[in-house]
Amino acid sequence: MIAIIDYQTGNLRSVENALSRLGAEYELTADPEKIKAADKVILPGVGEASSAMRNLEKTGLVEVIKKLKQPVLGICVGLQLMCKYSEEGDVKCMGIFDTSVRKFHFDDADTNPDIALKNNVHLKVPHMGWNRILDLSTPLFSGVSEKSYVYFIHSYAADLCNETIARTEYGVDFSAALNKDNFYGTQFHPEKSSDIGARVLKNFIEL
Repeated sequence: MIAIIDYQTGNLRSVENALSRLGAEYELTADPEKIKAADKVILPGVGEASSAMRNLEKTGLVEVIKKLKQPVLGICVGLQLMCKYSEEGDVKCMGIFDTSVRKFHFDDADTNPDIALKNNVHLKVPHMGWNRILDLSTPLFSGVSEKSYVYFIHSYAADLCNETIARTEYGVDFSAALNKDNFYGTQFHPEKSSDIGARVLKNFIEL
């Protein structure tokens, strides 16, 4: 059984649908005992990091999550909340991954925060759409080819670090995925990333 943590954030339905397509058993829950007893745990998330962190704290699940021993997957904001800190709302996060989350900032971002110029290419913020993942490692990416395209929608991203298991280039390089022990995270949305995303979720289920 996979526990999908319910902390009043978005993206729950698309994660449920993706797991259903894979034939996986899951339950949407905020019950600490069910989360601790699950075979796998997913922390999804869409929205603003500091609000999402407050919602998670209200559930009383922060310490429960940090002590989990089974595979845990954070998706998008879920990954960001597993980092040390996010600039979005200036919030301290769970500190599972030893890196921080920062807003995309390019050379002319001060003059136009919604569209920046990098190497003569206009880059919009948020970063939204399909982009490549590079330098893939760990079983999470078993069977996934270098430079595969996955779907992103975000304005903030985790810095590269020793726990980076995939990176993406968007003006700057950032962590597209992270791993420490039993904890994994993807900045991209596997549930919206077609066959590649389905493979990533399948790999997670089979960890």
